[in-house]
Amino acid sequence: MKKIVLLSLLFMPCLIQAKQPNVIIIITDDHGYGDIAAHGNPVIKTPGLDKLHSESLRFTNFHVDPTCAPTRGALMSGKYSHRARVWHTILGGNSMRAGQTIMPELFKNSGYNTVMFGKWHLGANYPYRPIDRGFDEWLGSGNGGTGTTDDYFTNDRVNDHYLHNGEWEYHEGFAPDVFFGAARKFIKTKGKEKPFFMYLATYVPHGPYTLPDQDLTTAYQQELTEKFGEIQAKKIAYYYASIGVVDKNVGLLRQTLKEEGLDKDTILIFMSDNGATSGRVVFNAGMKGGKGSVSDGGHRVPFFIHWPAGNIQHGSDVPALNAHFDVLPTLVDLLDLEVPNKLDIDGRSFKKQLFTPQLELPARTLFVETQRTVLPEKWSKTVAMTKRWRLIDNKNLYDIKADPGQEKNLFAEYPEVVQQLREDFENYWEHVSPNDREATVTTIGHPNDKETFLSSEDWYVKGAAWNHGTASRGSKVYGPWFVKAHTKGRYQFELRRWPEEVDTPISGVPILDKSVDAWDEKGAKPTLIYSGEKNPFKALPVKFMKLTMGSLSKIIAIDDKTTHSLFEFELENQQYELKAEMLDGNKKVIAGAYYVYCRKL
Repeated sequence: MKKIVLLSLLFMPCLIQAKQPNVIIIITDDHGYGDIAAHGNPVIKTPGLDKLHSESLRFTNFHVDPTCAPTRGALMSGKYSHRARVWHTILGGNSMRAGQTIMPELFKNSGYNTVMFGKWHLGANYPYRPIDRGFDEWLGSGNGGTGTTDDYFTNDRVNDHYLHNGEWEYHEGFAPDVFFGAARKFIKTKGKEKPFFMYLATYVPHGPYTLPDQDLTTAYQQELTEKFGEIQAKKIAYYYASIGVVDKNVGLLRQTLKEEGLDKDTILIFMSDNGATSGRVVFNAGMKGGKGSVSDGGHRVPFFIHWPAGNIQHGSDVPALNAHFDVLPTLVDLLDLEVPNKLDIDGRSFKKQLFTPQLELPARTLFVETQRTVLPEKWSKTVAMTKRWRLIDNKNLYDIKADPGQEKNLFAEYPEVVQQLREDFENYWEHVSPNDREATVTTIGHPNDKETFLSSEDWYVKGAAWNHGTASRGSKVYGPWFVKAHTKGRYQFELRRWPEEVDTPISGVPILDKSVDAWDEKGAKPTLIYSGEKNPFKALPVKFMKLTMGSLSKIIAIDDKTTHSLFEFELENQQYELKAEMLDGNKKVIAGAYYVYCRKL
């Protein structure tokens, strides 16, 4: 009988399936190509990343968008960020519209556990949050990062409150340690249940460069001060020190994978979301520009891929032009992920280059832009890229092979190149523009998000108060939110000058009971991460609160003790423009109400 069973198994291979490899994507924030010692930086110390670099296949001509959210939108969707409608980091321009099939959904539909630890920046409320877009678990701060108006008021990256599947939790420690710690815990407790996709997105080294210990900067202070002076040296030292914490955690994560026996068959990708900030004055790998720039220093970033069991060409470089939106189709191709009938993407698979690094795929022209405007404009802050050429703003042409520092403008010398890139741009613009600035619409009253928190960073207006520091100082710029009632019924709206966690009267200022546990180059952070003053709070002479929902409007009087005003409206299952305002004694607008909580009754 045993022989019969054994023979049966031998002839039934279809019933025995090898476990799919795990996938981990680590993406740092504002971490430039030159901010890694292995890339030639003579100052920074990154032993963990250097080791990963030496043991990985490196893409040396890999491009993203020049700012945070657009890069993340392109990475997750496989589309140009412009076409994914992620065109800004605030104003609702960072919400990746619903209805697009994105990376975690593909992994989830293919039988993977899907977890995210860190910065999302692709939408604060339903239906845009990570847990609405395919992630089983999510631990992170406010949508745009620490200190944004969607974040917990007193967060400064040290001993903070974090959103865990949509609910606030307190965690001790420095933010990157918290996220990598959660990642290691998941690997130890659930890493062997079934294959997993992990998206690990740090909030550092994005400024402000807060640290839990000033001594982390000591290794850099003296050398940098001699070259740049004390003030600039301190800023760079804090920037480098925060990268150092990530570097340490990359090593710890890899160690955990090894201890659990998961290191061989885990695809580990390391990348950044845009070019450098403070560190580029030290070393920028010969490139021009940094974060926000459409010169190469703004969007050419590190990209390492490590997969021992995959037999890819570790220790080699891929010099070909590739980009963030190529990652999704590559993983689909590499892992045979389940996809809809037609996956609507702009990127392409570079699977073949993993095994043949010098392979050149068919030539194409790529585009990167950083307009960050409500009204898009052709060729504004835009670059067209090929393997050899960069055409910036339709007026500066550079031969990137001969002139990597982009110093010599060849626009007049190569009219035929300019003409071809212009034609390519027209095709690109027609492709990405339909409904490109359509306002974000947040669903309120949905069972999966019973209390919707609207904050001023998502006001659809230029100059909106996107961080608590600006709101605390009483910014007068305000605008609307756009919401849709999930079902017909009665809804309640709670309007506040200050978020509910500080529970302060509308016309007063908070008194914080906060221990100093974070420092940046300017010193201790006794109040808010985006404010160094001892008392950054400004009282406003508010006497009335006003809420307008489309054609519905109501005004409520307040007194000096009122912390919030409650409004109730009967709503239809439709879209509304919501505007919340704080008024003075003459019922004139002082500012918008920066924080609004929405519930279905």
